[in-house]
Amino acid sequence: MTAQEAMSKPLLQIENLKTYYPVRRGLFGRASGFVKAVDDVSLTLYEGETLGLVGESGCGKSSIGRSVVRLERPHAGRILFEGEDITSVSQRELRPVRLRLQMIFQDPYASLNPRMRIFDTLAEPMIAHQLIKRGDVQGEVDRLLQLVGLPRAAAYRYPHEFSGGQKQRIGIARALSLKPRLIVCDEPVSALDVSIQAQILGLLQDLQDELKLTCLFIAHGIGAVKQVSSRVAVMYLGQIVEIAPSELLFRKPRHPYTKLLLGAYHPPDPLFRGMERLIIQGDVPDPSDPPSGCRFHTRCPYAQERCRMEEPSLTKDPHAVACHYPLA
Repeated sequence: MTAQEAMSKPLLQIENLKTYYPVRRGLFGRASGFVKAVDDVSLTLYEGETLGLVGESGCGKSSIGRSVVRLERPHAGRILFEGEDITSVSQRELRPVRLRLQMIFQDPYASLNPRMRIFDTLAEPMIAHQLIKRGDVQGEVDRLLQLVGLPRAAAYRYPHEFSGGQKQRIGIARALSLKPRLIVCDEPVSALDVSIQAQILGLLQDLQDELKLTCLFIAHGIGAVKQVSSRVAVMYLGQIVEIAPSELLFRKPRHPYTKLLLGAYHPPDPLFRGMERLIIQGDVPDPSDPPSGCRFHTRCPYAQERCRMEEPSLTKDPHAVACHYPLA
């Protein structure tokens, strides 16, 4: 299959997704409103690519990831995985889907059972889904540990005996154990030291090349997204404001919010040399009561009257942007 043929076959399609959380008040905890974490988002992820999802904390990135793997139940919209609508299927119907759809969590320690040895953590899903004979489990666990850069002896230790970076390697190995078609990486390096972040990102890059992984990579750090993503979607207050191939988006952002994010990131990289340094003013508005018109207009240095009144739509071109006055 050529790269063009692969790109023509979407592995994941998110259509007008809405994931709301009730705001409960009063003695009986009645819902008085909703936090619109994800509000009418559409995304397509093609086989073999890594789509980066970036934005400030609280913009709804993780809610998209958790909705995709059905840890959260969407309020509206559709999620199609390999052409199958999994938006409202039961937990029993989700079981075979779990084989092909896995997640790497932000907190590696919380995602591991402290009472289970690493061998059991890796072996249990393969045995439960009958993917391997019991006599072959040892060899497969050894292979997974080697794949993520851990020694065979690690299989007989417990999570508390490992560093944060080592725990995340175990989390990656567990996600790979079922040989999934898609992996959702929910801020997999944000809880790690900077030096360890670079190691984990390098590991993910190597695994992408070796195993031809398809990933939805969620992060609030521009550097991490730039390193591993082939395309990038920028999210603000529950909505996508810009999508483009990674190099194009970092070289020539079209949405003011994207430019502001890049303005706060100045590594020794010629790609960012000469870029105007901007500072995002003000706080993120309340997601339960977002501003009218363009949701970014309250913080945008280029906002005009139209921005306050009319909500922009995301364009359909390869470098899509939701802005009435996109940057040149």
